[in-house]
Amino acid sequence: MEFIDILKISAAVLALAVAIIGHEIMHGWVAYKYGDNTAKNAGRLSVNPLIHVDLVGTIIVPATMYFLPILLGGESGFLFGWAKPVPINMSTVINRGGYNAAMQVDLAGIVYNFTLAAFASIAIMSMHQPTSADGLMYIFLYIFVFQLLIINVVLGVFNLLPIPQFDGAHFIMHLALKHKVNSIAEFFYKNERYGIIVVLIVLMTPLKDYLLLMPVQTIIKLLLS
Repeated sequence: MEFIDILKISAAVLALAVAIIGHEIMHGWVAYKYGDNTAKNAGRLSVNPLIHVDLVGTIIVPATMYFLPILLGGESGFLFGWAKPVPINMSTVINRGGYNAAMQVDLAGIVYNFTLAAFASIAIMSMHQPTSADGLMYIFLYIFVFQLLIINVVLGVFNLLPIPQFDGAHFIMHLALKHKVNSIAEFFYKNERYGIIVVLIVLMTPLKDYLLLMPVQTIIKLLLS
């Protein structure tokens, strides 16, 4: 492995950490604004990456998505993952702010990801592509900002999908409860345990091209246009 590859991996890992840890903190922070101290009392509003690590989402899935294409003789894949969900007492949030507050908590991480992607796109357009004349710090920074753009768009799009246990499904559940369509909420609640299986099916099959890659490419083109 060449030094530039180590630089790329380091920048991508750092960008992934910023994206997924910030995503989870935002859920807890918005819940805290509606009176739920659960995440704060558990120390989960901290930026310390170690307390947010999830074995599957933070280590196994990103490593597999990145290195598996290389092992199969292709280019490195895109980095994707998630952190350990912050604990939230949604009953407190709903009692304080209703289902609209619950939906704000659901969307907080997605808003964070797309906002960060927007800032990254502005930054990347103001930078020049690295050349041999540039120092290692600039090269690292350029790769980091570019990865920050891609990873945050990927996470934002992914979390909009109505996959049980993830943000898109939680939003639909609370929207359904607000309008008293309990059958939809019950469907997502009863199938939460299958969420990870659905994620793996999406990521390991051509479904990812239609549900993830195509929307991601479209949004990145819009941000960089």
